[in-house]
Amino acid sequence: MRRIAKTAPEKHGTIVVRRAPAKKSRAILQYGVLRIPAAIGRSGTTALKREGDGATPIASMGLLHGFWRADRVGGVSTPLPLRRIRADMLWCDAADHPSYNRLVRAPFLASHEEMWRADDLYDVCLVLDWNITSRRRNRGSAIFFHLIRPGYEPTAGCVAVNAGDMMRLLPFLRRGTRLRVV
Repeated sequence: MRRIAKTAPEKHGTIVVRRAPAKKSRAILQYGVLRIPAAIGRSGTTALKREGDGATPIASMGLLHGFWRADRVGGVSTPLPLRRIRADMLWCDAADHPSYNRLVRAPFLASHEEMWRADDLYDVCLVLDWNITSRRRNRGSAIFFHLIRPGYEPTAGCVAVNAGDMMRLLPFLRRGTRLRVV
């Protein structure tokens, strides 16, 4: 009998995110048998993602790498490549800038998001391959898998879960794991 090699999504798993029936900005995240409540974009989901629309893209996105706040979160264990967040780390969201949808360093004059936040949203922040490998202007930037705001408030287009659930997932996540929003 011939053995068939597993594809990357089969080898590394797929996280499926489905909109919850009651609210457009809430979702259920499923990884294997694990089901977790999640927050998504304030505008729900969209197949036509645009910069600033507040929607989470309907897409299958690979996990590329991540960031964490070592001063707040210790003992992060994951095969996914992680970097410590520093105070000078920013993410460019200026669609007309050459560094659009890229990590940049302060000082940076174009529009950007701070990675070193006062709240805890990016204490663990995983970068999804949305408009990164194949980048196009105004298609959306900084689509991350990160921690939630209290009360599962909507995101600006990301997928977010509580810290405990993120820590349960991290040991299973690696480069090649897919996050599929349906």
